[in-house]
Amino acid sequence: MIFTENVREALKAIGDNLLRTSLTAAIIAIGITALVGILTAIDAIQNSVSQGLADLGANTFTISDLDRRRRQQMGVSTIQAEPISYEEIMLFKRKFEELSPVALQTTLSGTAEIKSSSQKTNPNISVIGADEHYLATVGGDLEFGRNFSNVELRNGVPVAIIGNEVAQKLFNDAAKALNQPITLLGNQFRVIGVLKDKGGFGGGGGGLNRNVLIPFEKAVVLAKGRRLYYRATCIVRNPADLEYLMGEATGRFRMIRRDALGKPESFLIEKNETAQEALENISGQLRIGGFGIGLITLLGASIGLMNIMLVSVTERTREIGIRKAVGATPARIREQFLIEAIVICIIGGLVGIIFGILIGNLVAVLVEAGGFLIPWAWMLVALFVCIVVGILSGYYPAFKASQLDPIESLRFE
Repeated sequence: MIFTENVREALKAIGDNLLRTSLTAAIIAIGITALVGILTAIDAIQNSVSQGLADLGANTFTISDLDRRRRQQMGVSTIQAEPISYEEIMLFKRKFEELSPVALQTTLSGTAEIKSSSQKTNPNISVIGADEHYLATVGGDLEFGRNFSNVELRNGVPVAIIGNEVAQKLFNDAAKALNQPITLLGNQFRVIGVLKDKGGFGGGGGGLNRNVLIPFEKAVVLAKGRRLYYRATCIVRNPADLEYLMGEATGRFRMIRRDALGKPESFLIEKNETAQEALENISGQLRIGGFGIGLITLLGASIGLMNIMLVSVTERTREIGIRKAVGATPARIREQFLIEAIVICIIGGLVGIIFGILIGNLVAVLVEAGGFLIPWAWMLVALFVCIVVGILSGYYPAFKASQLDPIESLRFE
């Protein structure tokens, strides 16, 4: 009996016991549905959140001053690590913007009180000098109004973009804040934009809700010679270019800072990937959990399949005896029953993959996690798992069938 004949016999046996085969395949399908469905949903949600994190600045890197801890770790003295100056940060922006957008920021005050007419906020508002790219690095969206114009940034025009909480406190209605005057740090500004409510997400001082953004040049003027600490955030459009652009930025800023060859950088450059890395860790743990749930379900399915195959061996004892009597070897008998078990698993696996993809994407849609996702990798994993389950579940019944005595088998009724 050759391999192709074994395949035909296995398919014939499956067709002759269609109801039993269907129920067994359904058990396998449920396990694969759980496996593929959970993993598909996790991947879809992760893709959506990853895109959101990219909008929040996950695909960025920042250049800032070395703090005292990093100076000690790197062996850089205070003299060698003077704070980044206004001239240096502006020169870097001009030189590097040909490769990547650069957002500048400096904190003018973290305890400012904002006034408008008779209304005033608590003295816990952060006043930040920023440019046109700053909102893109912190995930800030405008609910009303507009961003800073180039003219306003270049000339330090006294205009402001205020957080939602500031607008509600001063004007009771964020929409009424536009073009209204506010006073901060003894200077009057005109409101040109109101940020969307971001809860606690965003920058310091209670998030963007408690921030007031003013043009970067205006913040430098208001400092009146007081030392400001500057930060440049480079926005990477293509994540694959992140390492290359970081290298370019490091080289150019070392030249601007006149860092000696072979000496450590006198500034701090780091990727903003903390949230992205945390998401990947959580997703990995969820995948392990989902894989475990699917495997537990498949374990139950494999036990059911083994039971069905043992029943099949008992029912076909006489048939096995006849085949052995006409020359079928134990290896061919094992092969036939293994093929039958594997085919049942593959049928159940294919059905489970289809339902798993549909259910996984349905969950993703319900939680608004993006578009339709086809998890090719998990599909291949699921098929491999099906074949393994078929082999493990079918081997013992197949071995038992191959060891039957042909004479005793022919006597079986």
